[in-house]
Amino acid sequence: MKVGVFDSGLGGLTVVKAITEVLRGSEIFYIADTEFAPYGEKSVNQILNRCDLITQHLISKYDIDALVVACNTATSAAINHLREKFSDILIIGTEPGIKPAILNTKTSKIGVLATPATLKGNKYQLLVNELSSIKQVELFECACIGLVEQIENDEISSTKTYDMMNNWLSPMKDNGVDTIVLGCTHYPLVSSVIKEIMGDEINLIQTGQAIANRLLSLSSKLEHQNSGDLIIDICHTGKIHKNLVEKILDSKNINIRMCEI
Repeated sequence: MKVGVFDSGLGGLTVVKAITEVLRGSEIFYIADTEFAPYGEKSVNQILNRCDLITQHLISKYDIDALVVACNTATSAAINHLREKFSDILIIGTEPGIKPAILNTKTSKIGVLATPATLKGNKYQLLVNELSSIKQVELFECACIGLVEQIENDEISSTKTYDMMNNWLSPMKDNGVDTIVLGCTHYPLVSSVIKEIMGDEINLIQTGQAIANRLLSLSSKLEHQNSGDLIIDICHTGKIHKNLVEKILDSKNINIRMCEI
């Protein structure tokens, strides 16, 4: 099975990492669209057009069977368009884990860290409205402008990143937030910083494992036999920090190849 995965940068590799824990006998073609990053500060039409272009590239060059849009922002802007236009392949999107956060919170106070485009997107607003009937909760939303760039520059442990996070998280901590939704696939990479500020007991909700399990489940439609080697091709449209790839992926049992497009 050939699986295409893309994100605005290397954050989507957190999803790929989860996929490697359940999927075998496949080749994953990952595109880090660093030339156009960050998606979260672009217009909906700009994001949609970019997603269309990348999907066409993955299909024409690699003949993929399935696509994972490993980006909350891209999913919000383009998932319906992609599913309608490229109906011959399986397409899985990414959305903030609001439902598991609602089910897990004890204080009924939930933080949501996301990009501006995700928080403004109709998909996010519809999700919040739909799930609000499950339990009455208070959401503390924060558009983390600049955080993706810090992560992409491998500045995860820098003082600047800590100060940014502390500025966003302190109001959540003061208001008793006990669960935080990581509404961007980059954000699991700063989990240690979040725990340093909020405390180790903070419940962090990320969706990589759910996406991986969904892909494995849907792969049965392709009569996929889940055994054999797993190969990952990581392509990038602009500059990347290759050492960050090594931090995210444990390549001991995986064949990883790098390329630039």
